[in-house]
Amino acid sequence: MMDIQELWEKALKETEIIRPRIQPLMTFESTRLPYFFLAESALNAGDTVLRKGEVIVEKPSLILPSDLPQFEGFDFEKNIRANQDILTHFLLLRGVRFPSLRYNNKIESLEVYEGKLSKAIADYSKQLAQAENVSTGLLIGPEEAWQFSVLIFICTQVVRSADRDIQKLLEAWRRKDGRA
Repeated sequence: MMDIQELWEKALKETEIIRPRIQPLMTFESTRLPYFFLAESALNAGDTVLRKGEVIVEKPSLILPSDLPQFEGFDFEKNIRANQDILTHFLLLRGVRFPSLRYNNKIESLEVYEGKLSKAIADYSKQLAQAENVSTGLLIGPEEAWQFSVLIFICTQVVRSADRDIQKLLEAWRRKDGRA
């Protein structure tokens, strides 16, 4: 079994966002970030593992200090043997900062796609395009480090929305202050 550092490095090297979420994150309310995660199967050579899930990004019920996100549903304790504190510390030491929000991962399904990863990428890309789905991301990465791949996906979505969020916050503040 790989340790947390090896899994992180593997995810950084092998995670690729094939189709990012086009729809921006919500500034003032919870956002659902559905995703399809594809990985080459470690058990069945030539097959692909598909995880359909979503991460719900929401304000926590308690006010948290900055740089103290809450990760739920990622199974870090079970699969990587890292609790919330170890994970947060691990990410902070590597310069990875998430806003102090709750990131609740919910796996909808775990399936085996009978076919190579390249075929699965083509099929799911086509499926999302035909449905004109702008809210679901498609990503690939190592099966054993899927949690980190999903966090990388979430991080890219937060970064993409940051400028727009700052604009919306300033507009809301100006309206409240009577300047708009």
